[in-house]
Amino acid sequence: MSWFIGIDIGSAYSKGAMIKDFEFVASHVIISGANYRTSAEIIRTELIRQANLSQDDITNTIATGVGADNVYFASQKASDIVCTARGINNIFPQARTVIDVASQSSKVVRISGEGKVVNFTVSEKCAGGSGRFIEVIANVLRIDLSDFGALSARSKTPITFSTGCAVFGESEAITRISEGIPKEDIAAGVNKALADKISSLVKKLKLEEPCAICGGGALNVSLVKTIEGELNTTLLVPQAPQFITALGAAIIATTSETSTVEYRS
Repeated sequence: MSWFIGIDIGSAYSKGAMIKDFEFVASHVIISGANYRTSAEIIRTELIRQANLSQDDITNTIATGVGADNVYFASQKASDIVCTARGINNIFPQARTVIDVASQSSKVVRISGEGKVVNFTVSEKCAGGSGRFIEVIANVLRIDLSDFGALSARSKTPITFSTGCAVFGESEAITRISEGIPKEDIAAGVNKALADKISSLVKKLKLEEPCAICGGGALNVSLVKTIEGELNTTLLVPQAPQFITALGAAIIATTSETSTVEYRS
């Protein structure tokens, strides 16, 4: 019996997925922290514990993400874009476009029926085009990140941010709070600003439906609905969107397609 692990070390969160026969058997997510090596070890230990296995039972491990170099026990590294494509293809084989809203950046990837990358585009380095913008404003509003979507959904009159920069957006949010603007209208304004940037990426790449969305940002139901409105489409949302890239890495671990594994974005 073969077990495979994919570990995605992101700038904010680290995720792990274990599969057997291409089915999820374990998953785990933690804050990445300053030591990516330790984060990877914690994730592997927890995945093995959940599956009631030992390290010797694991057939192969593939690492991806900004901290992939620190996953010393992985046999190889894979591009996060390739892993995302493979992960979505496993869940939604009909998908031809995938939006990945992560903490460091947002990506739009066109994929084939086999889960191969056809084309992709990535947001600019500014946090205003990534999930980090929501994290920053959630801190300003003094709410849990998990409550952001529900808060936004209660908005009656979303504000319009005058800047696409997360740093200036933070200052603008603080000013709006001092003016008495409801928190829900500020949250909805952030979702709208991020959705505008993401939809621009999609239009740049040219949307091919069906379109799926993943990454931690996909847990924000209000953001998903706002993007759907911008694109005039219904997005496919995985049950656990934050683990899709780790799942793709685990799937790649089952193969010997070296040329795919070595693809770097």
